[in-house]
Amino acid sequence: MTQPTMDPTDALAELGRVRLDEVSLDDMLGRIAELAKGSIHGTREVTVTLVRGRVGWTGAFTGELARELDEWQYQQHRGPCLDASASGDTISVPDMATEERWPAWAERARDAGVKSSLSIGLPIQGSVVGALNVYSDSPNAFDPSSIASAEGFAAYAAVALANAHLYENAATLAAQMQEAMRNRAVIEQAKGIIMGSRRCSSEEAFALLSKISQDTNRKVREVAEALVAQAVGKTQG
Repeated sequence: MTQPTMDPTDALAELGRVRLDEVSLDDMLGRIAELAKGSIHGTREVTVTLVRGRVGWTGAFTGELARELDEWQYQQHRGPCLDASASGDTISVPDMATEERWPAWAERARDAGVKSSLSIGLPIQGSVVGALNVYSDSPNAFDPSSIASAEGFAAYAAVALANAHLYENAATLAAQMQEAMRNRAVIEQAKGIIMGSRRCSSEEAFALLSKISQDTNRKVREVAEALVAQAVGKTQG
């Protein structure tokens, strides 16, 4: 049976030290998987399942074998990681040899050398849910103490993931707003150039930009940038 390489308390402390402004959501997922593998007694490999609607995928994994066992569940639309994601519960498979809920999946796991597993639901954010999946090469690897430790880690990981998800969404929105402001600025500059040269209104200037955009199959922003660049070139010349 695999022995943990770090104390569960240390794993939680290390996860808490991760700065959201320095890591991506993918990085956070990977860190959670690695810390779970190192701190949960009996663990061989770990994956993190993410589910949006009816679509599931593995956000992080510590080994290809574990990822493949997850993928089979997504393809068949059933299995412990999906059930744990949907319910938020902890689902234990103590012994793949006697598992009756998902016999075909358990057989694949046995053939791959996995003898037991644990899936713990992770409520992440909004429409996204998931599960922390822990695989072992020993039957009955996860006793009540191991399960309690895994659930404690998963609860902490769920908060970290939710925060990372919110931070990434906020950062994406901020970037989109900045881009929109830049687009608006150059379009306003181009409109000003047209209004000055043609003695027309703001609405007429924008209509001309839109027409050029349609005629040349370019975005309005690209047309505006070209017009401003041309005007700047004439001024400098």
